[in-house]
Amino acid sequence: MPMKPMFLPGVENHSEPSPYLNAIKMMRNAGQEYPQIWHMFAFLPKATQHLAQFTQEILREPGPLTPGFRELIAAYTSARNHCPF
Repeated sequence: MPMKPMFLPGVENHSEPSPYLNAIKMMRNAGQEYPQIWHMFAFLPKATQHLAQFTQEILREPGPLTPGFRELIAAYTSARNHCPF
């Protein structure tokens, strides 16, 4: 089943080369769903690099929960929200 379109066609259809656009194309070609926020990362990579860095630090920095357990929580939450992780 194809993913529902976003409400930001200019962002979703942005075609300037970037690693996120490559990932989007790869997932589409494989018929897989992907996080639609990747479109924002591809559209404004400089503006979203801080969000990507924040996410990685939250998931990977030392803490009371292992990075794997934090990933599991994120995946479970995404599944409950019907959002690919």
